[in-house]
Amino acid sequence: MARDVRQVVAGLLTGSMLIMLCNMVKRDHFDPIYENLSVQYDLVKVSKQSLVKLSDSGRIWRENFSLKPCWRKPLSTTNEEQAKGYIFFNLTDNPEDHITQIASAVVVAKYVGATLVLPEIRGAQTGHKRQFGDIYDIERFMTSLDGTIQVVKDPPMEASKVNITNIKVPFMVTKDLIESKIQPIFKAKGNLMLTTILSPSTMSKAKEIIKKDNIKMDPYACLAIFGSLELQQELNQLVSSMIGTLRSLSYKTNGQFVAVDLKVEALGNLCKGNVIKTKDCFNAKDIGEFLKKIGYQRHTTIYLTQSEWHSSLDDFRKIFPNTFTKDAIIPAYEKAKYQITKSSDFEKVIDFQICTQADVFVPTISNLFYTNVVAKRIASGKTEVLDPTQKDSTSSSIVNYVSPYISKKSHWAYSCFC
Repeated sequence: MARDVRQVVAGLLTGSMLIMLCNMVKRDHFDPIYENLSVQYDLVKVSKQSLVKLSDSGRIWRENFSLKPCWRKPLSTTNEEQAKGYIFFNLTDNPEDHITQIASAVVVAKYVGATLVLPEIRGAQTGHKRQFGDIYDIERFMTSLDGTIQVVKDPPMEASKVNITNIKVPFMVTKDLIESKIQPIFKAKGNLMLTTILSPSTMSKAKEIIKKDNIKMDPYACLAIFGSLELQQELNQLVSSMIGTLRSLSYKTNGQFVAVDLKVEALGNLCKGNVIKTKDCFNAKDIGEFLKKIGYQRHTTIYLTQSEWHSSLDDFRKIFPNTFTKDAIIPAYEKAKYQITKSSDFEKVIDFQICTQADVFVPTISNLFYTNVVAKRIASGKTEVLDPTQKDSTSSSIVNYVSPYISKKSHWAYSCFC
């Protein structure tokens, strides 16, 4: 019997040594990736669960999956319907502007019967520009508009030099406005350079028109916004890779992660000069405490749109150690290729796409980025959008912070779907 006890003890010691050896191997071969990303995991045993329990608001989150496009793509267009003239336009270097700029150009080209010229992407600095194909899939764009309007990569030489008239149009430009104001100018001049007004007042007016008159977006605008734009292949693969990395790091939440539009400089500008802190003025720590308050756990993976890590984000990471910026998850060779941290063009595109595809999106500023990310999320059924500025700041119920774009269906995107 004594011998049996000694054998049992020896077996237990051997098993313990084996477990220790496995842990040492794990630390040497697997943990460094997380250490290099400055992550400290909470070693608490966690059962399988979603990001946050939504049993009391599940209906809100699931209701949009049955949405279907209300527009119908025309089957064909004859050459006789196309007038002799071109619509030119440029895109800004802010990807959140692109869907509204393209929508306006497509709608105007359709109703005046013009040919649309592929735009360039121009930055705020003089001379800074990119080709449309640097970011978007050209063939996809042109094919998606077949039967609606004609699109050309390059107009005839004479068309790009003669009788180009600059004209400004509001977002949600209507058929009536085009026929009464723009059509006569087009007939007289032949070619137009279009600029879409993206001021906050114009965007607010567009939202009020939809809300007050219960009208729908022009079907051709809906097609342009939700059916024409896809990233070019290499850039799309990069975004997919980064999202894949975030999901891999989210092993405690079944691959789910939260994207927070949080840029230190933007938040600083918003709060600058405010003696009394308002509900619209946050810092990184405030956002971290907000997410913790409504139920997100310490192990939740968070993506921040801030480019590189900033010391003011340290308090946020203390609350959520598994927090990343794009600088931490983009492969080094891709960082050099796309000049991440040196050129903001591709950074903004990456942020827009990740916020669109994340399991949950949290804006910190009410702006066009917020509005148009939500538009894309509504189209894909990803209606998990939480707005920290909503209702009582002392409430810990997640339902109280669902974006009014979703809870009240006040977003113009809903007018494109049935």
